[in-house]
Amino acid sequence: KKLTQGRNEKKSSRAGLILLTHTCTLFTFVTYTWTKFNVIYESCPKSGNTMGFWIVKYILVWIFIHKKSTMLIVLSTNIGRCGENGSMIRQVDYETVTTFDQQFVDAIKLLWCDSGIQECYDRRREYQLTDSAKYYLDDVDRLTQPNYLPTLQDILRVRVPTTGIIEYPFDLDSIIFRMVDVGGQRSERRKWIHCFENVTSIMFLVALSEYDQVLVESDNENRMEESKALFRTIITYPWFQNSSVILFLNKKDLLEEKIMLSHLVDYFPEFDGAKKDAQAAREFILRMFVDLNPDPDKIIYSHFTCATDTENIRFVFAAVKDTILQLNLKEYNLV
Repeated sequence: KKLTQGRNEKKSSRAGLILLTHTCTLFTFVTYTWTKFNVIYESCPKSGNTMGFWIVKYILVWIFIHKKSTMLIVLSTNIGRCGENGSMIRQVDYETVTTFDQQFVDAIKLLWCDSGIQECYDRRREYQLTDSAKYYLDDVDRLTQPNYLPTLQDILRVRVPTTGIIEYPFDLDSIIFRMVDVGGQRSERRKWIHCFENVTSIMFLVALSEYDQVLVESDNENRMEESKALFRTIITYPWFQNSSVILFLNKKDLLEEKIMLSHLVDYFPEFDGAKKDAQAAREFILRMFVDLNPDPDKIIYSHFTCATDTENIRFVFAAVKDTILQLNLKEYNLV
């Protein structure tokens, strides 16, 4: 009976292979998916205090003990005060922190408010900094309250790097979909390229905001160029020729913020749009990826997304569901 059930489940399932590079917010995407379908993401701390400590360990302390902290202090307009606060934070054992000392909280707030530190934040393309830094640092007071409970946004904005291959099954209109996270790091990619056959749809996530950033693994390689190279490999790979391709151009909100300070043409000279024009920038980036498709008969379905905007993702999910179901009906000549 169990064997029959397993076979039936296999037949009724649809594989959705999610591919990403670097910090494309897959954790956010998957967390929202599982929240929507009433599945708990087991590795996420459940209690407010635990979540708060986790966030502090993850970002509030890390940003100031980062290897670039020297640059943060040098650019400060109040070197003496920032040096004292920076030293205080660096002395904290962030791996074992379990309480919020008010001096520690005040030091973080003073550092974050310093104009020199803000200039460093504006120049974050020059070093590796998580996209969620501003969100958490702007809200330190709330996060450090004794009765703090994490909101959905607090959880969605946590960045958890992917390693290995993880499958996330979920039920959508009585059909079992399998989202397969294949890992974002370069070292992980060789593990999945030969592992998948008969994948119905490939969902490829690109971070729009990474046009001016370099790889963690190599400081002379542009992240978006790397994403383009991986996308080209995927859409031309023989095993995926019959798979539909859905391109998510994510972090449109961060692109709108960053494009005001960092010009796209400086990194992609072929861009002929106006400076500080986020819409022109994202349309150009979309065109760069679509133009990598050598098959004129293959449609690239695209969506501009903000993974922390639940309404936006809800709308996109509905569109993706319809796309996948229609393609499956077409495959079996039912439409």
